[in-house]
Formats: sequence, C-alpha cells, structure tokens
Amino acid sequence: MHKTQEYQSVKEFLKNYKEKESKKANSKKQTQKIYTTIESGIYKGKKILLPSLETTRSTKSIVKSCVFNVLRFSLQDKIFIEAFGGSALMALEARSNGCLKSYAIEKDKKAYEIASKNASDIDQNTICLNDDTFKKTPQIIQDSKENIILYLDPPFDIREGFFDIYEKTLKMIENIKSSSVKIIIIEHHSSFKTPARLQKYEKTKERKFGSTTLSFYSFV
Repeated sequence: MHKTQEYQSVKEFLKNYKEKESKKANSKKQTQKIYTTIESGIYKGKKILLPSLETTRSTKSIVKSCVFNVLRFSLQDKIFIEAFGGSALMALEARSNGCLKSYAIEKDKKAYEIASKNASDIDQNTICLNDDTFKKTPQIIQDSKENIILYLDPPFDIREGFFDIYEKTLKMIENIKSSSVKIIIIEHHSSFKTPARLQKYEKTKERKFGSTTLSFYSFV
C-alpha cells in the first residue's frame, strides 16, 4: 500500500511539473515581442512592434522592398493609405521615404493599439485609425485634396472567415469615384488572379514572391 501511494505521488508530481512547464512555455510565447525594422529612408533602422501572427500577417521584407523600390520617386507629393493597417509597417515606411502623410486603418483592436504606439514612437504624420477599412478608406479618399497611393494587403482568402475578402477589396476599388488615387497596389495570395483592369485603373506590373504576389495598378 505504501509503495502504491509513493508511486502515485511521483506520478502526480510529474504531471504537475509538466503542466507548470507547459504554462510557462505558453506564457513566454504570449509575452514574447516580435519586431521588424524600417528598411529605408529617414527612419531606417527604427524598430516596429508586430501584432500577434494569429491576428495579422506582416508583409515580408522582400515584398516591402519591392513596393518601395517601385514607389521611390512617386511618394513625395502624395498621401499613402495602408488599408489593412496591421502594425502600420507600410505606412511608416512610406513616411520614412517622403510621403506627405500616411494612414493605417486597422479593425482589430489589439493590432490597432500596436500600430498606434509604433506611429506615436516614430512619426506624428502617420495616422492610425481603428475602423472598418471598407467604410473608412472611401471616406479618406473622398475628403482628400492630395493625390493618393492606396496599398491593400487584405488577409489571405484561405484564412477562415475571409473567403470573400478579395471580392470586397476589388469592389471597393471599382467604386472609387475620386481621381485623386493615382496608384493602387494589392498584396495577395498568388493563387488569386487579379484582373488586367479595374474601372479607371490598369494593371502595370505584377511581382510574385512564392505564395505572395503584388499587383500594381495606375490611374489611366
């Protein structure tokens, strides 16, 4: 009887130990902060805190580099809108490279709070908004007196709950009435094929990076 109790006690100890270690590992995972950096311009090297990877999908470095290599000489007199803001990574990179002002629109509250902190730490002309981009983006475009570059990086449509995200994104572009939007860039899953033309916008180039593709459109 004594041996059985001792055996059960050791078994219980090991069970408790494993549970504690599992909790510690999960806690560390939850509190571990993930950063990226601004890669070019006046804020080059500045750290940007990223939201949880379960919440948003951060733009890959190679994709970001491609975007700003293309836009390098087009930013100076324009407003940059990051319609799916995440951490405000692209909005801050745009400001670092000389755009007049940038917006990052993010619906998720936690991601918005991180984006807002990034903007307040780095650049006061990067405006973060906790809003539905399908409502807020058209408002900003309509109210703007400056020319605009619109960057759309919706969640991949393979994610649960986002099966129609590309359809909604393209519809928003087609409904743009203002001629102030001069350049549109869509970052999307490579399995999705964007049309050659979207109302007043013509696809000028496409760049593929594995599972991610960039489609560039210009006002014609």
